[in-house]
Amino acid sequence: MGSLVEETVDRLTPLHVSVVVAAVAGGSTEIRGAGQAGTAPGTLFEIGSVTKVFTALTLARLAGQGVVGLDEPLAALLPEGTRVPSRDGKEITLRQLASHTSGLPRLPKGMLLQALLRPSKPDPYAGCTAEFLLTGLAATRLGATPGHRFRYSNLGAGLLGLALAHRAGTDYETLVVREICTPLGMTDTGVADGRARLVRGHDRRRRPVPPWHLAGLAGAGGLRSTAADLVTFVRAHLAPDSSAIGEAIRLSRQSEHRINSFAWIHLGWMGQRSHERQGGGLQIWHNGRTGGFSSFVGFDPEKEVGVVVLGNTRQPVDRPALDLLRRLGSAR
Repeated sequence: MGSLVEETVDRLTPLHVSVVVAAVAGGSTEIRGAGQAGTAPGTLFEIGSVTKVFTALTLARLAGQGVVGLDEPLAALLPEGTRVPSRDGKEITLRQLASHTSGLPRLPKGMLLQALLRPSKPDPYAGCTAEFLLTGLAATRLGATPGHRFRYSNLGAGLLGLALAHRAGTDYETLVVREICTPLGMTDTGVADGRARLVRGHDRRRRPVPPWHLAGLAGAGGLRSTAADLVTFVRAHLAPDSSAIGEAIRLSRQSEHRINSFAWIHLGWMGQRSHERQGGGLQIWHNGRTGGFSSFVGFDPEKEVGVVVLGNTRQPVDRPALDLLRRLGSAR
């Protein structure tokens, strides 16, 4: 396993200022890194859209506790008077937000034009306060009837995090730490800038860039974490029966929406099965990217293997990470 991890590090190093690769196989773990700085298992990276898995798992936790219902309307969790769009008489539910089937667009109202006019704007989501999101939501039209079609939406995931925090009477970070991180012993995962060891991010040209702050949209991509914490997260998914949040993990996997003949989505996690000539393995995964970071977390519950890849450059890590996951599974 160590040689496979090292090969993946070598493959990613030319594209990233720093990179950390972790592999889990059965009871064994290998974590290796390379680059100018921040290659230790405890170095903090922005994990971008991998955050969405934490948000969806928090939904599953609260559903298991009876605090919310998976098919409860989003409108029921938002401040009184908030206008939530519907289509064909169908309201948006929490399950649909977690599985990107709400019909909501990818970005909040008012952000698309900004993104087109200033594609390299630093910290583009910083102005997405709860007020901004809910005001824009009232003027948003759905692109499809809720529950009918997969349409990846940062807005939907962000609204889910916002709604869950509102129902719980707290903020997003406090809720995720309480429901997911603390039970699993993940001590370095969160949103706050004050956390130590956040490595500097870089753009595609390897120029330093400022960190991102997603404000009210934190549930879509605002978390920072470490390779060590994410290995713990993966292990919990490989052995839910012995995990402190096993009920929520099982519930998150029970929900499934087919994207096409090759792929599907659970609550938060993407799913696919590799071709027989590639071992026929099952891949449950999510990737992430911010202005200066790229990330990937995935696992194969049948082969009991998992992968974490964190890079501090805005270059995708998906292909090497998926290749490592398949090769680990084939070796089992």
